[in-house]
Amino acid sequence: MNSPHPTLEFLGAAGTVTGSKHLLTLGRRRVLLDCGLFQGLKELRLRNWADPPVVLAALDGVILTHAHIDHSGYLPLLVKRGFRGPVFCTSATADLLKILLPDSGHLQEEDAERANRRGYTKHHPALPLYTRADAIRTLDFVEVRPYHERFDLDGATVRFRRAGHILGAATVEIEMAHPPLRLVYSGDLGRFGRDFLREPESVTAADVLVLESTYGDRTHPPDAEERLARIVTRTAARGGALVVPAFAVGRAQELIWMLRRLENERRVPILPVYLDSPMAIDVSEMTARYPEQLEVDPALLHDPARTPLRSGSFHLARTPEESQAINRIIGPVIIISASGMATGGRVLHHLRLRLPDPRTVVLLPGFQAAGTRGRSLQDGATQVKIHGQWVPVRATIETLDGLSAHADREDLLRWLAGFATPPRRTYLVHGEAAQAEGLSRAIKERLGWDVFVARDGETVELVSGA
Repeated sequence: MNSPHPTLEFLGAAGTVTGSKHLLTLGRRRVLLDCGLFQGLKELRLRNWADPPVVLAALDGVILTHAHIDHSGYLPLLVKRGFRGPVFCTSATADLLKILLPDSGHLQEEDAERANRRGYTKHHPALPLYTRADAIRTLDFVEVRPYHERFDLDGATVRFRRAGHILGAATVEIEMAHPPLRLVYSGDLGRFGRDFLREPESVTAADVLVLESTYGDRTHPPDAEERLARIVTRTAARGGALVVPAFAVGRAQELIWMLRRLENERRVPILPVYLDSPMAIDVSEMTARYPEQLEVDPALLHDPARTPLRSGSFHLARTPEESQAINRIIGPVIIISASGMATGGRVLHHLRLRLPDPRTVVLLPGFQAAGTRGRSLQDGATQVKIHGQWVPVRATIETLDGLSAHADREDLLRWLAGFATPPRRTYLVHGEAAQAEGLSRAIKERLGWDVFVARDGETVELVSGA
C-alpha cells in the first residue's frame, strides 16, 4: 500500500499467538514492532523458512516489547540475512536475549542434528534455521533504553512502560509529529493482583492502539494456588512424577515461588523439585538483579539462604548428565523443564519417559498454542510424537491457566480503563480467532470503542482523525 499516512502491516500474531511482527512505515522509514518466530502448527512454522516479509535493506530498526521467542526469536534470522539496524529494548529484555537467543540457536542446531541422525527429515541434510553463532552476533545490535524516558526514532519519539508480563516486558508508545499521531502497542500484558511481578502500568492516550488478545474471551480461574496444592498433594499420594513444561522465563520462577509459599504454609508436602533447564536457572539468578520489577521483598532476593526462587528440597540440573539422572528417580517428584508448550527442549525427554506411566501427572501451566504437543495433550491425545516416535499417553493431564503470565479479559479491560479518552481505532493481535473476537465484543459492549481484529498480512493506514 502506498500512502502519505503512516501504515502498519500485520506480518505475524494476527489470527494466531505466535510470530509477532508488525511493520510500521513512517514515510521512507520502516520499523518492526517485535520480531518473533512462528510456533505450533506446521503451516505456521514453515513461514519461518520463507523469504522474509520485508526488504531488509529498507528495514531501519526493531522495537522489542519483550524477550519471549515468539516476539524475539526471528531476530537472528534477520541478522543472518543481512539486517544491521538497531534493536531497541529495555535492560532486562537485553539481559534475557543474551540467554534466550543463543539457546534458541542451539536448539535449532540440536533438532537438525537429531533429525539427521535418526533419519526422520525430508531434507538431506536437515539444516538449522539459524545457529547459536547467528544468535550471538545478533546481540551486537541491541540498544538498551530505560522505562519512561523518551528516545528519538527518525522524527518520532518512543517510550517504554512496564507491561508486567515478564521481566523487562514493555508497552510501546510512539509519537509521530508529521502527521501528529500517537500509536500504542501493548506487547503482551501481565496480570493485576499478582504477588510476584509488578502490575502493568497505565497508558492514558492513543490515537491507534494495537492490543494483545491471548485470553480475550475468558477469565483466569481465581483458585490457581489451591488447585496447584491439590495437584501436588494428589501426585505425592500416587507416588508419581509431576512433570511441568514451563516457560523458562517467568512461568518457572513464579511456579517455584508459589511452591515455596505452599510448603511454608504446610499446604503441600515437601517433594524433591528438579529445575531441569539451564536457561530457567540463569533467569532465576538474573531475577534478583531487577527487584524494582517485583513485588517480592528485596531482602529475600539478596540473601541466598532465603531466596524465594528455591523450594524446600530443590535441585538444579544444568548438565545433560544431571538431566539424565532424573530419569532414575521413581517418585514422588516434581520436574520443571522447558519448553512451555512442549515444542522442544529437555522436557521432551521427561515426557517420552513418563507419559506412558499412569502415575504421572503433566501440568500445563498456561496457554498452549494450536499445533503444539502441549495443545495435543490438553485436548486429550492418546499418543504424541516425540523425536520421531509415537509415545502413548497414560498420564493424567492437568491445565492450570491461573498461572498464566498473560492478562485475561478482565485484566485487559481494566488496563483499557486507564485511557482518559478512547483510541480512535483499536486493532487486536496475538490471539486465536475465538479469543480475539471475544475480546472485540467485550470492548464494544462495555466501552463502545471502535475495534477491529487484525487480519494476517493486512496493511492499515494510521490516521489520527480516522
